[in-house]
Amino acid sequence: MSDDPITTPSGKPSASPSAEGIAASAKAATKGRGLPPVHDWNPPFCGDLDMRIARDGTWFYLGTPIGRKELVRLFSTIMRRDGDKYFLVTPVEMVGITVDDAPFVAVDFDVTGNGTDQRISFHTNVDDSVTASADAPIRVERDPSTGEPSPYVLVRHNLEALIDRKSFYRLVDIGVHHEGWFGLWSGGTFFGLIPSAELPAT
Repeated sequence: MSDDPITTPSGKPSASPSAEGIAASAKAATKGRGLPPVHDWNPPFCGDLDMRIARDGTWFYLGTPIGRKELVRLFSTIMRRDGDKYFLVTPVEMVGITVDDAPFVAVDFDVTGNGTDQRISFHTNVDDSVTASADAPIRVERDPSTGEPSPYVLVRHNLEALIDRKSFYRLVDIGVHHEGWFGLWSGGTFFGLIPSAELPAT
């Protein structure tokens, strides 16, 4: 995939959005200054892009996995969620993308402290790090038919990461009971994962 934007003879972005054009605009806007202020940008909506994030965190463009991690990281920094819809946003255009579950996956975590002073810092597949707290809560959804848990942590600006299975098992190992719930302490907040009464007897 080229890094050059697709333009019309007038020099303006083409009417049909492309991953190449979005990447070029994002690079020009960020210039390595960290996360861009996507919520301050209000560009015109230019349609949907054939880009999808699978539940396992794999990004696809035109049905093909995006193999360049640095490109996935770049796209992840310009993502915005409005309601239930996800967009890539630059100062000049906004395009819709498809997200199967959560846009990120928490693939590992570190723990410091103990008890109410414990801090759990998650690391995502796109190199974000976040410490669970009241501002970055952990939540669990359970499949109504199977009871299978899907745990999430808020990463930034209402964008969540699905906590992968191996990490969730590790979290369960350090869980504690508190006021009728089994869950986790982090950043001075307790996050209930499941009612204590629903845990299988051991």
